[in-house]
Amino acid sequence: MTTDAAVTVRSLTKSFRIYHEKNSTLKQTLMRRRRGSYEAFLAVKDVSFEVGHGAALGIIGRNGSGKSSLLKCISGIYRPDAGSVTVNGRLAALLELGAGFFNEYSGRENIYLNGALLGLPRRYIDEVFDQIVEFAGLERFIDNAVKTYSSGMFARLGFAIAVYIDPDVLLIDEILAVGDESFQRRCFERIRRMKEEGRTMIVVSHSLEQIKDLCTDCLWMEQGEIRAHGPADEVVEQYLAEVEHSDAARAVPVQAAS
Repeated sequence: MTTDAAVTVRSLTKSFRIYHEKNSTLKQTLMRRRRGSYEAFLAVKDVSFEVGHGAALGIIGRNGSGKSSLLKCISGIYRPDAGSVTVNGRLAALLELGAGFFNEYSGRENIYLNGALLGLPRRYIDEVFDQIVEFAGLERFIDNAVKTYSSGMFARLGFAIAVYIDPDVLLIDEILAVGDESFQRRCFERIRRMKEEGRTMIVVSHSLEQIKDLCTDCLWMEQGEIRAHGPADEVVEQYLAEVEHSDAARAVPVQAAS
C-alpha cells in the first residue's frame, strides 16, 4: 500500500444480520433479536486495495458478490465492522436515485444543500448552478419540490450535482443505466472529460463493455472477496471465461439412472 493513493481500503469487512423468522409485531421483533434468531452474512470479507490519483477502477461480479456494499463502505454510507477506508480529496457518490435529497425541498434548494454539506462556498455553487440545471434539463422544474420529480429527473439532477461539485473522487453504482439514450451519452461524455482531467473514479457496473471503456483497472468480486484485480481488459476476460464455464456446467443434462 502506498501513502499517496486517492482511495485506500485495508482489510475491510462488512457483515449484515439475516433474520429467518417473520415477525408480525415490534415486540416479537425485539424479543427474537435478543434470542439471537439471525445469522451473520459477510457481504465484504477482508478486502484490501488502493486506487491511485487519476485512475479509474471498475468493480464487477455477480449479483450479491459484495460490489455495492463495498462502494457504500467507501462512500461512508455503511460503517465497516473491521478495517479502514481512506479517501484523499472531495468525494461524490452516485449510488441511489435521490440519495441525499430532501423531498420537500425544491431542486434549487437541494443543489445548494448538497454543496453546503460538501463544504463548498455558496459562490462556487452560484457559478456552476446554471450548468447543473442545464445538464439535468430541469430548467422548467428546478423550483418544484423534488418529491414531484420522476425517477429520470431524480437521476439527471443527482448526476449533474455529483459531476459539477468539483469532486476529486467519483463513485458510480449502475446509475448510468437510468435515463434515455441522449442523457446516457451526455453522462459518458462528461465522465470521460473528468477522467481526462485526472479525477479518480470507482465504477460498479454489470456492463462489461462500459467497464473496459471507462476503466484502467478492474476488481472482480465473488462472495465478498476479491477474485482478481488487474488491468480491466484482462480481468473482464477472466470473468467472462468463468461465467461461460459455469453456465456450460449448469447446462449439462443429468443422466438418468439405468
